[in-house]
Amino acid sequence: MARRGTLGRIIVLLILIIILICGGLLWFDYLGIMRTRHLFGPVYSLFGLHNRQGVSTLPSAPGNLDEDRIAKRLESIDIRSQELDLREEELNRREREILQISQELEDRQTTVEERERSFSEMMRSTEDRAANIRVIAGYMNGMPPQAAVDNLLAMDDQDVIDVLRAVEDEAAAAGETSSVAYWFSLMPPERAAEIQRKMTSKPRTLE
Repeated sequence: MARRGTLGRIIVLLILIIILICGGLLWFDYLGIMRTRHLFGPVYSLFGLHNRQGVSTLPSAPGNLDEDRIAKRLESIDIRSQELDLREEELNRREREILQISQELEDRQTTVEERERSFSEMMRSTEDRAANIRVIAGYMNGMPPQAAVDNLLAMDDQDVIDVLRAVEDEAAAAGETSSVAYWFSLMPPERAAEIQRKMTSKPRTLE
């Protein structure tokens, strides 16, 4: 009787172990750790159940790992391409800014060159005018006083002032007395007074 009781316990324990093993396999299959549902296909068929496919975390085929690596590389390449596009856009923006600055510098340089050219022309014109005034002053000194005064009265006040000053400068350089005072005495009083006033208020130039 004791042997029969021991044998019964062993059989019960074996059945429990088999049940635990089967339950563990089903649980591992449910968790996606192992693929064991195909082992229980006959049992499902016996009870009229379908062998439901569980969600597995294992690769479905040996080539999936390579596909994953390729997909990741493609994603990395796409990200890198987007970064390069952003850098290219930034470089294009900076290039446009540099071109704009370069154009502004060229415009400024052109303006400076034009001002320098205008200044040079003005200086040359001034020098030419000064030379002409000295020539006219020499002619005036060689004329009879009344003829010199008549010519002066036909000029603008600024030209008259410049000629008179040139005559005074030449007389001072030669150590002689200039004819300016005598010429003033031959001019109409109002015109003579106006010229003298301008010469006094603006000692060397008249705008």
